[in-house]
Amino acid sequence: MHLNMLKAKLHRARVTHSELDYEGSCAIDGNILDFSGIREYEQIHIYNINNGERFTTYAIRAEAGTGIFSINGAAARLACPGDLIIICAFASLDEQDLQDYKPTLVYFDGKNQISHSSHSIPVQPA
Repeated sequence: MHLNMLKAKLHRARVTHSELDYEGSCAIDGNILDFSGIREYEQIHIYNINNGERFTTYAIRAEAGTGIFSINGAAARLACPGDLIIICAFASLDEQDLQDYKPTLVYFDGKNQISHSSHSIPVQPA
């Protein structure tokens, strides 16, 4: 059996651009793609914290070191510069691969700089 598991999560990144007249996709700083393991042209899911919109597109590489998160094409109507977003990528794994599997979780400060990363979501106190 194969299960769709979280591969990488980019948590609370800030949209820097929204380009309606673009072919489509989400441009992400190349250093962030490399750090998270998300590949160029890989399918990603984007969750807009500001307005609740959820949509699927694919990642493209933006210039490294810029902090760019650009929502392009039709999806540009779903996120505006300044909006906080969560980006997730998933992988299909078989049960054998799950033994030691951990996703890559990347957290951002208010300027799209990586504040920290983890391989598990902390348990919230009750």
